[in-house]
Amino acid sequence: MRIAIMQGRLLSPEEDRFQCFPRNDWRTEFASARAAGLDAIEWIYDLYGAEGNPLATDAGVAEMRSLSEDHGVQVVSLCADYFMDRPFVKAPPEEFAELEAHLEWLLTRCSLAGIERVVLPFVDASRMDTAARQARVTGMLRRVVARAKATGVEIHLETSLDPAAFAALLDEVPHSMLKANYDSGNSASLGYDVRQELAAYGNRIGSVHIKDRIRGGGTVPLGTGNADLPALFTELAATEYAGDFVLQVARELPGNEIAWARQNREWVMGQLEAAFPVAAGSWF
Repeated sequence: MRIAIMQGRLLSPEEDRFQCFPRNDWRTEFASARAAGLDAIEWIYDLYGAEGNPLATDAGVAEMRSLSEDHGVQVVSLCADYFMDRPFVKAPPEEFAELEAHLEWLLTRCSLAGIERVVLPFVDASRMDTAARQARVTGMLRRVVARAKATGVEIHLETSLDPAAFAALLDEVPHSMLKANYDSGNSASLGYDVRQELAAYGNRIGSVHIKDRIRGGGTVPLGTGNADLPALFTELAATEYAGDFVLQVARELPGNEIAWARQNREWVMGQLEAAFPVAAGSWF
């Protein structure tokens, strides 16, 4: 179990974007993550930063690995926001095939970089809000899990589906390389009950995004919104969850990113030590 941070959260927003691949300053994040006491960074691959993303070249991957080793900060996961910019659910057939091929390419690149999982978002503009859209995505996943297995890179789904619908989708693709990403802020915003969610698909959760949101609203500092984080950690402990926690928290004042990340890490550690009292000393 590692505590990681979403890429870009250790830097001031780039071009006023709340979340994106930081094309100009991504190298500095490794030292900043170490200064904040974090174990890892969840990389971002999006349309905005695709041309400058080091994942696209062997030289870039080598530089990522070198910086990771130098600073003792791992890159073990990737958030594929590219598929928020170009959603599977809205693509015509010819573009859908192109997107599927691009996802397979991304899995291969992640394998070269030592990245263990790709978080594939189906929320907001890319949400699966009709049966037809769910069927298209399910068909794609059945095909792509073969590449996931070949590369050793898991696919973690982040969706806005209610607990029963998300569990049903996962049941349609019962493959060990396909798991759920649980996002505490998104669930709080949608008004879902964490106990019902984990009862429905807790055994398939492979990674967790930690943030807090107001029901029907935006992201707020941890402990000030509607996310029942103490219940989340308790329920995860009951499922013997042993995956990572990725801070995707509300931003603070520009220039205070490292101190803010350290403060949020300590807050999460306190919650985890309460929920995982026996293992906390050896897992973290």
